[in-house]
Amino acid sequence: MFSGYKPKSNIQDYYKILELEEGCSLDDIRNSYRSLAKRYHPDSGSATADSEAFMKVEEAYRVVLSDVASKKKSNESNEEEEDPFKSKAPQHRHYLSFEGVGFGTPSQREKQYMQFRVDRATEQVLEYRKQRLESQYAVTDLMKAKDVRQSKKVKITQAVERLVEDLIQESMAKGDFDNLSGKGKPLQKFSDCPHVDPMTHNLNRILIDNGYQPEWILMQKEIRETIERLRKSIVASRSTLGGPMTPYRQKQWNRICEQFIEDIRKLNKRIDNFNLVVPILSRQMVHFSADKEIVRAQKTYEALMENREASNSDTKENEEENIKRFGWKSSLLKWLNLTLK
Repeated sequence: MFSGYKPKSNIQDYYKILELEEGCSLDDIRNSYRSLAKRYHPDSGSATADSEAFMKVEEAYRVVLSDVASKKKSNESNEEEEDPFKSKAPQHRHYLSFEGVGFGTPSQREKQYMQFRVDRATEQVLEYRKQRLESQYAVTDLMKAKDVRQSKKVKITQAVERLVEDLIQESMAKGDFDNLSGKGKPLQKFSDCPHVDPMTHNLNRILIDNGYQPEWILMQKEIRETIERLRKSIVASRSTLGGPMTPYRQKQWNRICEQFIEDIRKLNKRIDNFNLVVPILSRQMVHFSADKEIVRAQKTYEALMENREASNSDTKENEEENIKRFGWKSSLLKWLNLTLK
């Protein structure tokens, strides 16, 4: 092994052996050593193989490496001995990467930059949450401002409920309910079905009685009422037009059918929304066909006309029978009236 100290002339000679100059990099030293080793190594099989020359190259390689390492250590120690505030001053190269964040070696600056990114992301998340909460509160305040009467009504209702609850609790504490006949007995069942939980049934019944029905039940009721109203309206429109169908009446009927088709289309969209919220698959509804409904309305109108004609014929027959049965009496009364005059 060679010592860390070598005279200046010897070190320069070693650089010349490696065909290098002082101040070269470690990669240059390694590349030069590899090329010379291939040229002078005894086992390389080349024409220039020489064991003595290879030993000189190997020695020069070790000396140059130790020289470069010692220079590097001396430079680092000199930097540490300098003013600590001087190293922290941002150099122009700091702004070429890591957004100009940090100081020190590249690895230290990279760690500082990663921490900076984490802090910045945290601040952005907090700012986003703050803006979101502010927007929610702003929307809530706007809704309250638009519906001041409803909010006052809700406050009054809650105040009344609390007052009633306080009065009930006070009366129970005084024993005002001790003389009731149903004290300590369960509530009367609204259904005699043994498979239904009485508590659940009672709660559902109380909610229904007070108007708290599930959304899908209200939507189903609305859909059924709408289709019945549309059916009655188209039958009434057909009855108003009457028969026979003239060109003018046919145009009116076509307009009525177009409006009916549009109403059915809107109703089918309502059915789609209902199918999304209904909890039971068997409760889902299918779309209504406008063409089938129009044909159904036409048949209903024809049936009404037939019934009307049948009733008219029956009334005529009854009138004829009454005339035949009581005709002489009516003629006698007419003759008496004329003679009395």
